[in-house]
Amino acid sequence: MRLAILPMVVLFAAGSSVAWAQGDLIFADGFEAGNPDAWSAVVGYVIDPVIDLRADVNRNGTVDLTDPSEDLDEDTWDASHGAIFLANVDDDESACPDTGTDPELAACHDAADDLVNGTADLDDLARLRVAAWANAPQDASAQLVVAGPGNGFVRLFRRSGAVWSVFDPVVQTLTHTDLREGVELAIEATDIVRDSAVWDGFVDITLDVEAGTGPSGPLADGTDTVRLRVAPVLFRHHLDPVETVYVSAFSYASSVAFRTDLATAAMLAGVPNPLWEFWSLSDQWTQDFLETAYMSMPSVGGQHTIHINFRSANFTGGVLRSAGRVVFTELRGPDVAGAVQYDPDHSNSMDTLNSFGNLETIPPFDDGRAVWPVGRVVRGGMLSFYPDESFDRMIDSQGYQPVIHVDTSWLLVAHIDETISFVKTSSPRGWSMLVADTLGGWNALVDAYNSGYGSVPMFVGKTHYGGGSAEIQIGQVVTDLDLVAANTWAIAEVDGQIAQLTGAVGIQSSDMLEVPSIFEETSGYLVAYVPGMVNGVAMSDAVFAAPDPHGPEIGGVDLFKDLFAGKLAVVGYTPAWVENWDLYHRLLGEVHCGSNVTRAVPVQPWWGGAP
Repeated sequence: MRLAILPMVVLFAAGSSVAWAQGDLIFADGFEAGNPDAWSAVVGYVIDPVIDLRADVNRNGTVDLTDPSEDLDEDTWDASHGAIFLANVDDDESACPDTGTDPELAACHDAADDLVNGTADLDDLARLRVAAWANAPQDASAQLVVAGPGNGFVRLFRRSGAVWSVFDPVVQTLTHTDLREGVELAIEATDIVRDSAVWDGFVDITLDVEAGTGPSGPLADGTDTVRLRVAPVLFRHHLDPVETVYVSAFSYASSVAFRTDLATAAMLAGVPNPLWEFWSLSDQWTQDFLETAYMSMPSVGGQHTIHINFRSANFTGGVLRSAGRVVFTELRGPDVAGAVQYDPDHSNSMDTLNSFGNLETIPPFDDGRAVWPVGRVVRGGMLSFYPDESFDRMIDSQGYQPVIHVDTSWLLVAHIDETISFVKTSSPRGWSMLVADTLGGWNALVDAYNSGYGSVPMFVGKTHYGGGSAEIQIGQVVTDLDLVAANTWAIAEVDGQIAQLTGAVGIQSSDMLEVPSIFEETSGYLVAYVPGMVNGVAMSDAVFAAPDPHGPEIGGVDLFKDLFAGKLAVVGYTPAWVENWDLYHRLLGEVHCGSNVTRAVPVQPWWGGAP
């Protein structure tokens, strides 16, 4: 808040000439404009203290001292107004090492020191300004007070000319000279929000002014408070265009085939970057060991973004999953951060749920009770079988994508991507949910059998893991009582998942796209028998990269390919078939499991609406 200065006050000093105060300047015979010390020695005058701390409350990317909207309700924060800053955890000068212990790798980032690490790092800091009080007396001073608990998670910098240096509000104050000239500050968070019970991401900064003494006595002290919020970390959904596709790379034929088809799918979708291939890993499950997210704050003309890649919370036998180190060793850099969050005491028996194939984001929706403008995270889990609670707590603590849990305990791998996915459509909701349709898949085989195609083979030329032909005739499949039982079971379980999502999200049958699927039982759980076509990647608004099902060919047409292509065509998509039998399917995964993507940041920023 800026207290008004009298627009013009005529002042008389006994036996002297006339002087006046106008705006922030003092004028008098024989005295330099703007020199209140000299003037106050001659005559008493009225000074209204300027007590005004500003931030980018109106979210236009600048801090405006003359714009009233920048000052309006600045000590509150809501969907329509309030200042935003970033957790400055990227590595703008690429100074962090690519070797070291897991804690050492995670600890290195730009906010780990008290320096502004170059021009790019400065762009990651949000600005604050103390408005100039040109008539501040010599004994005026001010403190900046950062209220807890946010004070333990933020750092301030102060500008002096072209140099930015750390400003510690506990030990540093603003002098009368600082108040006369005004001060520009910058703020960063030293970490993301991890537990709202510890820090909810908000911080209140108060300018506390001791106004000092004017010629007529003490001036009125005062305070001005601004509330800021650190940007939430947001996980990506399938409605945004793919910019980069990641894949673990190996020299053997099955990897070459997978990467070739994946690259073709990306090209058909117009993905701007070539495949990012991880050649240094022995872990082929690229979806599982990292997850892409982002955070952003207003900038002039748009938003400034830091991408943030999470290492999986897989912590088995006292060791984090090694492949996840790539978020620090290969991906971290300018405007790209790495992070990890895990509970070392999480049960090893539930560790499969910590792989990121078990984390998807439902696109934006209105469930009739609340609007979720950036969607919600969905994960497999239940009361007795759940992913790392500290990771889920971190997601919930962002305040924008609280986790929905769906029962996947009946699946051997137990990942949510085995049964659901999402594509952008022109429906009223704006998207459709792909659902594993076991009844549709099974009945397609039964219909083919009843039509005289019982001897047509499936999985031609394919082998099981460890050897042995996987080729089998339609008739052998539909008369196998174990497969009948497994798919009867699968129908009930998928229906249960749909019921859970209907209750939590309001999804209706019109929002679903049924994907023909067949399951089998292994070790008392279910896995995909026919390569799970739902377990693919929406590469664009028109291309869906799906595993080649190697179904029975009737009249020269693969039965399952034809069925799925027909389903996709209804919503404007074309499948791009990816060969993944040897490298993924027979090891209990598919295309989505073996790949990962970074998607474009939505043009509509997250602060356009709050849940």
